[in-house]
Amino acid sequence: MTIRSAQYINHSSSADNSDIRLSPKPPPRVWNSIEPPFKGYQSPPLGGYVQSSKKTAVVIDNGASLLRAGWSFDKSPRVAFPATVARYRDRKINRTVSYVGYNAYADATTRGQIRNAFEPGTSIVGNWDVMEGLLDYTFASLGITAEDGGVGRPIVMTEPVANLGYSRKTMTELLFECYSAPSISFGIDSLFSYRFNKGRHGLVVSSSHTATHLIPVLDSKPVLSSATRLNWGGFHGADYLLKLLKLKYPTFPGKLTEYQTEDMVRSHCYISQDYDREIASFLDWSGLEDRDHVIQYPFTEQVIIEKSEEELARIAERKREGGRRLQEQAAKMRLEKLVRKEQTLEYYKSLQEQLANQTKKEIKRLLDEDEFKDEAQLERTIQDLEKSIRKARNKDVGGPENIEEVEPSYPLLDIADENLDEAGLKEKRHQRLMKSGYEARVRAKVEKELEKARIAEQERQDNERRETDIDSWLEERRAARLTLLQRIKERDRLKADLGNRKSLASQIRMKTLANLASDQPGKKRRRGGDDDNFGANDDDWGVYRTVATGEHSDDEEEEDLGAGLKGVEAQLLKYDPSFNENNTLEAQSDWTQSLVHAFLRGPRPFDPESQQEAHQIHLNVERIRVPEVVFQPSIAGLDQAGIVEIAAGVINHGLAKQHDQISVLGDIFLTGGNTLFTGFDERLKRELRAALPIEAPIKLRKAKDPILDAWRGAAQWAAGAESNQRFVTREDYQEKGSEYMKEHNLGNATAA
Repeated sequence: MTIRSAQYINHSSSADNSDIRLSPKPPPRVWNSIEPPFKGYQSPPLGGYVQSSKKTAVVIDNGASLLRAGWSFDKSPRVAFPATVARYRDRKINRTVSYVGYNAYADATTRGQIRNAFEPGTSIVGNWDVMEGLLDYTFASLGITAEDGGVGRPIVMTEPVANLGYSRKTMTELLFECYSAPSISFGIDSLFSYRFNKGRHGLVVSSSHTATHLIPVLDSKPVLSSATRLNWGGFHGADYLLKLLKLKYPTFPGKLTEYQTEDMVRSHCYISQDYDREIASFLDWSGLEDRDHVIQYPFTEQVIIEKSEEELARIAERKREGGRRLQEQAAKMRLEKLVRKEQTLEYYKSLQEQLANQTKKEIKRLLDEDEFKDEAQLERTIQDLEKSIRKARNKDVGGPENIEEVEPSYPLLDIADENLDEAGLKEKRHQRLMKSGYEARVRAKVEKELEKARIAEQERQDNERRETDIDSWLEERRAARLTLLQRIKERDRLKADLGNRKSLASQIRMKTLANLASDQPGKKRRRGGDDDNFGANDDDWGVYRTVATGEHSDDEEEEDLGAGLKGVEAQLLKYDPSFNENNTLEAQSDWTQSLVHAFLRGPRPFDPESQQEAHQIHLNVERIRVPEVVFQPSIAGLDQAGIVEIAAGVINHGLAKQHDQISVLGDIFLTGGNTLFTGFDERLKRELRAALPIEAPIKLRKAKDPILDAWRGAAQWAAGAESNQRFVTREDYQEKGSEYMKEHNLGNATAA
């Protein structure tokens, strides 16, 4: 097991909480992951076009998350759908079909073809084909059926702060040329929301899907020169959570999608009022079952049929009966084999006695019948049979299995080769081989005895050193334990690296294989031979070990490091008063002691065999880490100031007059879906109070509906008399071009 110093909780403090961790806990509260947002057939709203007149405007909140549209006399938008289109060629009907909004999530085929109208993470339209499909669907859903094929109604559309001139120009051309709109007007969504909530002097804080904007407003007129943007919104939060979860669960069996993480951010995240303190104690065992939210993904559990105690008892009895039968059969087979060996031995002994009084020719004939080369081979076979029979009998009666080997004699080794015939030379070589084997066994036995004696002497010296100098002995044991832990860590790291194709160990292996497989032929290969003498040198076997098991693999790496560590820890437990059970590797590997387990699996044990638990995601520190980026962008690697610093800069430096600063601080207005986190307004107000002068009055309020008020404000403005002179008509477009725009207090070009 890999040892990480930061992985485990301090044991002196965790020991007090062991009862809390091991105490029974109620089952966790589980939230199911959402399915793709397909809503099926939705009947279009009726009656709007009939109620409208040529002066009634079509209001479109062109958001990167959802496109909302309706009539200027409506209280809420009539249609709302994601800004996505899926187009593909349907081979059954041989036509190209388009699915817009939620319909694009109908099945796997359509989901694989989804395209978004906006550039990822921005409110800038990047795919105008998709944008045209969205507008077609919008006007069709509103029931617009003009005779000339155009819209026939004025259009009010929202746009982001500091929208690109090219984007507005292209949208203007699209609305006038493609849809024959009589007039159009653009406005900033957050300013529409502020107007709908009756704001006049204040600081508009709009944190939406793609960005966070801060716009000071004085006398209903935005000071756009002091407006500031933070490049973080709901899209970035969902994408950040998705990256965190992929790092947290790299082998998660389910598929994590963006719309699922968006739901997790909305449903489970909140703003911490003291982030540093809360993040430091978030994984504390006490109360973790409430802070840890479990997201369950679909799974297929393996069905295990539980058996009753009677069935288990019958199965165990059948197993025991089968074991007894097998033992009886094995004993019977051993007995039959022993009888056959005894009969064979008796036959060979009778054959040996029969050869004593025969001629050489008759002896050769008798030996050939039993496939013996000579009498020496017959003698060796008889000796081997006697040894095997003795060993089998001793095993059956419980005697020692290792029979002391009697030193054999080798008479032919003392006779010169010239005095022996061909058969004698063969037998002499055989005896020399037998003698070498016997001497090797004797040397091994002696070495074994010497090793036992060495170990016994080492234990004696170790005990003596412990009795005389316990402090230095304990230091040696502690150092030995640390060395073993480091070796275990290194071994596990090498195993992990070998599974990673990009690791240094794997690269070295590939280079070695490439060198071995080099296509540069040697001289022998050019002459037709294929022997390159690989393996003749001991270094070749080092190459083999590198290729087979990785670098640094040697015989010592195969040692049982775990057993050695347990032995050292047993000595420390016995003689070191400062070392207890909680300090052992086994105790540290316990899930109740692991911070990593609490981070990944919560405060409960994890069953790796359970498909249900394998398909669960635990949200804990992510619940406050993801929304905290708005206040501390550096958490996500964003090189920008936080929303509090930006707001303080806008007020202190963007507004020169103190009267204007006080007016703005009197109405800090929050709008946008990313401000809906629990605790957002309280945290912003508290930190603004710390960043601004103490005498500065701060009043903060939130939009009635931070998501829909932008559309409602645009509809209210389009229906009022104020907007009559703020539309760019078709005549203006034809005369002054697509870049012409009329100024008003809710747009990117404010009126003088």
